Amino acid sequence: MSPKAQQAAISVISGANRYGDEYAETLRTLVAQYHNVKEDYILFSAGSSDAIRLTIAAHATADTQFVVPELTYGDGEDFAKAYNLKIAKIKSNPQDWSIDLKGMQEAVAKYQGPSIVYLVNPNNPTSTVINSNEIESWINSKPKDTLFILDEAYAEYVNNPNYRSVDHLIAKGADNVVLLKTFSKIHAMAGMRVGYAVAAPDKIKHLQDYLEFDALAISSPSIKAATASMQDKDFLAYSKKSNDSAREIYLNTLQELDIEYLPSETNFVFHKIKGNIEEFRQRMLEENIKVGRPFPPANDWCRVSVGTTDEMIYVSNKLREFRQKGWI
Repeated sequence: MSPKAQQAAISVISGANRYGDEYAETLRTLVAQYHNVKEDYILFSAGSSDAIRLTIAAHATADTQFVVPELTYGDGEDFAKAYNLKIAKIKSNPQDWSIDLKGMQEAVAKYQGPSIVYLVNPNNPTSTVINSNEIESWINSKPKDTLFILDEAYAEYVNNPNYRSVDHLIAKGADNVVLLKTFSKIHAMAGMRVGYAVAAPDKIKHLQDYLEFDALAISSPSIKAATASMQDKDFLAYSKKSNDSAREIYLNTLQELDIEYLPSETNFVFHKIKGNIEEFRQRMLEENIKVGRPFPPANDWCRVSVGTTDEMIYVSNKLREFRQKGWI
């Protein structure tokens, strides 16, 4: 977390007996400028997970289907089930766990009713990007009664020059997409719970009907910290560079040990393991290393978050020890 963000949060602690909505408009302006839209395109939430829930709640009907890849971030599907949506889970390619966009398109085309399409780009847990041209082409085709939710929590880590956010589509008038963002990743503010949605003004107004007042969804220290972090370009550059360097250490180790992995565009790595993920998790935990939960059906793959360079050196050395023991 940016030192400037920390100080900004501390500066308003003494006034925490009051609501923080007076601070929210500066943050709204900064976020709007970042996405090249006006302020009425922005809705704040307590982390992006709450924005997922809110968007689904605002568009759930008795016959809405929720179209989602089988291997992706689980909150979308969990919330869809909570609101009794029909789930259309589209199998991923087991060769590289890539998302079957064509299969998702077919699920929407053949369904007689409204659809919500949920895509995480870059995807979690695979750490890979979905082809931006294909996503944009589908959104621009405006399939009937279809809302796209694009979760771009990890976008700032991407190095792939062909990757694009969908924010430019929204800026140009697309009203069938909601973009979700968070301060939990590149801003390193997960515990502060700051997220937001970017969408056409009419869509934002509709979401507001399900939220009393978005500026009250997050605390005043969190708002001030996020505002300072948005302006701290040096820290954001440092955050990305540090992640790239630490990730490279781990990827080099995987290459050295000839362990299959997917190209990472995030702050985590998804790689093959030997045997069952639960056994591997326990062995890592015994070395004071926490790795990701199981992601069925990829039960012989592991999601490893990128830490500091020293931490990734430590994890790499443990992998080498595991290799000597025949565990990986």
